[in-house]
Amino acid sequence: MLFTDLKLIEPILKALQTEGYTNPTPIQQQAIPYILQNRDLLGCAQTGTGKTAAFAIPTLQLLYQDRQQHREQKTIKTLVLTPTRELAIQISESFTAYGRNTGLKNLVIFGGVSQNPQVDALRRGVDILIATPGRLLDLMQQGFISLQHIKILILDEADRMLDMGFVNDVKKIIAKVPAKRQTLFFSATMPKEIQHLADSILNNPARVEVAPVSSTADTIQQSVYYVEKNDKRGLLLHVLKDKTIKTVLVFTRTKHGADKVVKDLVKAGITAEAIHGNKSQNARQRALTNFKNRTTRVLIATDIAARGIDIDDLTHVINYELPNIPETYVHRIGRTGRAGASGIAFSFCDGEEELEYLKDIHKLIAKQIPVEEGHPYPVSMELIESRMNGKPISIAKKGSAGGGSGRSSRSNGNGGGNRSGRNSRNGNSRTGSGSSKAGGNSGMSGAAKSGRRY
Repeated sequence: MLFTDLKLIEPILKALQTEGYTNPTPIQQQAIPYILQNRDLLGCAQTGTGKTAAFAIPTLQLLYQDRQQHREQKTIKTLVLTPTRELAIQISESFTAYGRNTGLKNLVIFGGVSQNPQVDALRRGVDILIATPGRLLDLMQQGFISLQHIKILILDEADRMLDMGFVNDVKKIIAKVPAKRQTLFFSATMPKEIQHLADSILNNPARVEVAPVSSTADTIQQSVYYVEKNDKRGLLLHVLKDKTIKTVLVFTRTKHGADKVVKDLVKAGITAEAIHGNKSQNARQRALTNFKNRTTRVLIATDIAARGIDIDDLTHVINYELPNIPETYVHRIGRTGRAGASGIAFSFCDGEEELEYLKDIHKLIAKQIPVEEGHPYPVSMELIESRMNGKPISIAKKGSAGGGSGRSSRSNGNGGGNRSGRNSRNGNSRTGSGSSKAGGNSGMSGAAKSGRRY
């Protein structure tokens, strides 16, 4: 199926073409027609399935068509509630990208920053408001926001809002929204309290449920390089000495990390550009065009900025930093090996901090990624295996796997891993991981988990 089969209007189809989108994901195929019929929707879908586009695209179309019929002043007609700043920014970026030809304005508001710029933007008028519950309630209580004209209410990551203690705030907000409205409700899981909330606010909803992508294409040759964090720069330069790698897409978790990799590569005489949430849309498009026509050899991207990248004959993807959400790994390496073509995916794994991420990836894809030991910056496999098995030992971190000659693949570690435990150790959670991925903006790059995540 193509987006052109979903009865979308030309301004949105043109924007999707600009973004490089041609084929909707399963949740988009299922959800968009229901939403365009003005149906309430209950969506059970995890990050990485493309659910942001699943609600943003039809919402933009409905608002655009309504504006054509009713010329009215800018009032908030759609409210999107989401638990974290990073996810709010990601959603705002999506509305901006897909709605670029509609004239519809969106605004993202969240706490932790001055409210003055947000209030100024509200006064200028917005059609779509993306908000975290706390700041929204605060501005409502101050009289800066009225929800009396809301036509579409969207709750995203509802279970995460429950986990973060926002459910009572959400109920207070919903009480201020007109009863006659369309409601779209998305949650990765459906605990009883979330199901009760959904039942209380949805009217005869259509239900769509999509499992996260959990398998990698057989046509993609995967390998993992164990390397100390400070040696990743040298390892990347070593890999890029291979002149058969004409173009390569490199993923980092943060915007700062992407810029640093560009600086290192350019210093080494390699053409490279970055795309991330701090880049303007024109700058992103220019970098993507340069990469597609091979003026630029290396494109470095955060997960959110990389949404929609669809490049013919892309042979190599490198995970300079492993994603902290395993589904993101599947989407990243899926940029190569498309339409049955072969592809190669290298992953650099810090032999200490990223092992838990790798365990989660192994668990998700239900197989072990072969280890590449024949490179100049190896970490002792004995040390890696002891860490993977939770048995720390004191040995030299530099192994004797050989200074870059030969190749030896072997399976590693156990694919278990406890994501919740890992997240708590690292100070982030599954949904809030955008701050890791996009340097506090997240990412998919602004916000976070991106990925593609649309």
